[in-house]
Amino acid sequence: MAAIPPVCDFGWPAVDATLPGVDGKQHSIFGQAGPNGLVVAFICNHCPYVRAVISRIVRDAEDLKAEGIGFVAINSNDAAAYPEDSFENMKLFAAAHRFGFPYLYDEDQSVARAYGAACTPDFFGLDKDMKLQYRGRLDASRKETGSPDLRRDLFEAMKQVARTGEGPRDQIASIGCSIKWKDAA
Repeated sequence: MAAIPPVCDFGWPAVDATLPGVDGKQHSIFGQAGPNGLVVAFICNHCPYVRAVISRIVRDAEDLKAEGIGFVAINSNDAAAYPEDSFENMKLFAAAHRFGFPYLYDEDQSVARAYGAACTPDFFGLDKDMKLQYRGRLDASRKETGSPDLRRDLFEAMKQVARTGEGPRDQIASIGCSIKWKDAA
């Protein structure tokens, strides 16, 4: 079932945490920021919405470096219920898609809860002060990859954040699979 995150809460102060990465190192979320901001993307390995756009996510993360915007991806799904999202499979997924950014594992789901992540993919575009300026979609793709000429919503929004410190007022929410939460017991 598709999930849609809420609209952007401009100025919301993001949360830092240190999580294990697929490279075997511990990474601070804020440590991935560029001088002009950071994109925190909640993704996973199995979601058809993520799989449809993963090459575009990798491309946009690389292109945003030139704008002084860092990028980090986090998987918070319950790997016991969704084995394809296990840490070992995260390593394979990141290698297969040539991630140029850290892919971190939020095993206890505390980071996803702190951010209010709703779906995969769910993008949080932060300014240089780590305050929320964008909570929208990558582009108009859904479960299928859209045409090559689609407007790059995330890229254009973060380019604006890099240059002005503010995100666009009109944002279209991402859509994707809901975060696979562990049973609350």
